[in-house]
Amino acid sequence: MICPEEPLGRDCVRQQTNSVLIVDDDSAIRTALKELFETEGYSVVLAANGRAALNRLREGFRPSVVLLDLMMPVMDGWDFRTQQQQDPALKDIPVFILTAAGFSSETIRAQFGQIPFVSKPPPHDLLLQLVKDVCSLTDR
Repeated sequence: MICPEEPLGRDCVRQQTNSVLIVDDDSAIRTALKELFETEGYSVVLAANGRAALNRLREGFRPSVVLLDLMMPVMDGWDFRTQQQQDPALKDIPVFILTAAGFSSETIRAQFGQIPFVSKPPPHDLLLQLVKDVCSLTDR
C-alpha cells in the first residue's frame, strides 16, 4: 500500500513490511525515490520535513527504514534524529542519511554515530542495496 502525503489512514498505520519513509523537502527527490522504491515492491510514505515525519511515526506507522535529508525547513534532519532518539517507541527505527549539503563523514558520525549516509544524488543501486539489507533484518 502506498500512503500519500496527507494524514495516514488505518491501513497505512499498520503497513510495516518492506516500507520506506522518505523525508526530504525537495519534491522532485521525494517523487524520484518513491518511484524507485515502488518499482522494487516497497511501500512508500513521504514527508516534506522532520516534523511531518515524526507525526507519521507517532501516528503508529513503523517503516523498515527512514531515508532522511538533513537540510529542510520546519524541522531539519538533525532535530528529527534527536527527537527520534529520545522517543523510546521510535529510537530503534533504522535511519539512513541522504544529504547534498557536503557534510563530512566525521561531522555526520559525530552527531549520529555509525549511521549509513549517502550523498545526493544517490547511486540507485547502492541505495536499493542498503534498504534491501535493512529490510531483510527488520522485517522478519
